[in-house]
Amino acid sequence: MTTPVAAEAAVAPLSGQPTVRLAREEDEVFVDDLQAIAFGPGRFSRTAFRVRERFPIDKSLSLIAEVDGTPCGSVWMTPISVGGIKGYLLGPLATHPNFRKRGAGKLLAREVSKLAMSRGEGHFVLLVGDQDYYCPLGWKITVPGNVQFPGPVDPTRVLLLADDPELANTLKGSIADFDLGA
Repeated sequence: MTTPVAAEAAVAPLSGQPTVRLAREEDEVFVDDLQAIAFGPGRFSRTAFRVRERFPIDKSLSLIAEVDGTPCGSVWMTPISVGGIKGYLLGPLATHPNFRKRGAGKLLAREVSKLAMSRGEGHFVLLVGDQDYYCPLGWKITVPGNVQFPGPVDPTRVLLLADDPELANTLKGSIADFDLGA
């Protein structure tokens, strides 16, 4: 017979392993500081920042990674549409330098995407990122130039995650408001 304490220990995360939780209001300073460390002063001029200025993040899709109770990473999700199809823009995703190479960033990307897609309202998760990092997690390269951002992006870094693998080849249009999507 297993005691309740033993059962709890069996499902507790390993020490030093990242876990994910929903962001809380008191995390805002941590997230601001983390983004300053990760992206520097140029973060405000990035095209993805321009998208978030026009279309606010969904705070219910903001996650924090922790290691042993210490916040170490964060991710946001912005509802958007492209060509009339509803989806989400992932980012920024950042992990504190002291906690890199532990899987927190990949865990955040997977979990926030799963959470967003489980709502059944959006059909994709779009991001601008490194193919070597995101493609092994299921993201696909979009057709260069098919998705228009409100500023310059490297078209080879526009990646898409969707239940329909063909959507990466067919999604086309400007980033617009989520409410304008189908």
